[in-house]
Amino acid sequence: MTLCLLAGAVSVSLVASTATLAWTHSVERIAWEEVWQATPQGVVLREARVRGSGAGMEPPPEAVLRDGIWTWAPRVPPQERIVLRRSGATADWRICTGAGCRTMDTLVPPDADPVILTTCEAAR
Repeated sequence: MTLCLLAGAVSVSLVASTATLAWTHSVERIAWEEVWQATPQGVVLREARVRGSGAGMEPPPEAVLRDGIWTWAPRVPPQERIVLRRSGATADWRICTGAGCRTMDTLVPPDADPVILTTCEAAR
């Protein structure tokens, strides 16, 4: 199973079963990352990481601090799709796979909003 991005009529395969979504919090300017995996049940959140806290970004009690990064495994059921909004007021999403990291505007049109993260199988 692989992950795909859907932006209107555009469908882009990430050619990976796991991807990290990364962004910078608009107020705190702190990096946040989530690792998502394509499974037969849907898109599963495997891990979340944040490099600080504040403005609603407090890590949960089960988070572990390693090298300045809070890391934990959120308990979220599989999702059919993840809706990614792009306001233009903040830097674009970064998407990382085994092939490296790219900003979302290198994958889908810069003005596409919303963009959907789902399994490529569900995108058909």
